[in-house]
Amino acid sequence: MQKHYDGYFIDLDGTVYAGKRRIPAAKRFVERLQAADKDFLFVTNNTTKLPVDVVDNLATNHDIHVQPDNVYTAGLATADYVAGIAKAGQNKVYIIGEIGLIQAFLDKGFELSERQPDFVVVGLDSDVTYHKFEIATLAIRAGAKFIGTNPDSNIPNERGMLPGAGSLVEMVAYTTQQRPIYIGKPETIIMANALKKIGLKKSQVVMVGDNYKTDITAGIRFGMDTLLVYTGLSTREQVAQQKIAPTYEINNLDEWSVEDA
Repeated sequence: MQKHYDGYFIDLDGTVYAGKRRIPAAKRFVERLQAADKDFLFVTNNTTKLPVDVVDNLATNHDIHVQPDNVYTAGLATADYVAGIAKAGQNKVYIIGEIGLIQAFLDKGFELSERQPDFVVVGLDSDVTYHKFEIATLAIRAGAKFIGTNPDSNIPNERGMLPGAGSLVEMVAYTTQQRPIYIGKPETIIMANALKKIGLKKSQVVMVGDNYKTDITAGIRFGMDTLLVYTGLSTREQVAQQKIAPTYEINNLDEWSVEDA
């Protein structure tokens, strides 16, 4: 029997849509959350897009209509984390990443700099060059704090599994012999920041996702209930082999009631 939740953290790819393919049950699920006046955040490891771009994609390609405030990306979480640990005068950052990550830092008042940055942040960058890796490596070796947006080894694409942000982060880790602080799922930093943003207690929120290794593991590590939906990456056979099971498992989001239990 499911319990009552006031808030929902929801993954996107594999949960709300599958690449360019719509998941009709997910659209109905979001609309039921809205009708029941539930708080929800799309918590995604995507750092390349701004929340407004995520909202536009949901509306244009999936007929799901939400607000930018409903989106919390690993890019936003990374900027929030760095702003939280930066000491007075530490406002210079070097970023390997795209607009969603860069803008998140600019919005926090950071200065983008290749010279003596206080922080080096590495995320997904489809135009990454050797020169960017040079700058990141030298800065970290000179003392800059090393931050990785998320550890995803791959990202799904209609062509197959492409290199993810984690593959770039790990290259820098290899060249610097230093481990990064990771922010995105399955790490708990993004979960803690999302909880602050939604303004609820951990016990009031459930993490919804299709990937046991990222979405569900993030929820488990954070001590939050989890709801695994089998519309994406993980299979029942794979999940059955895990030591800790999700709190709930469903075939699709039509099987979940958002009303008070």
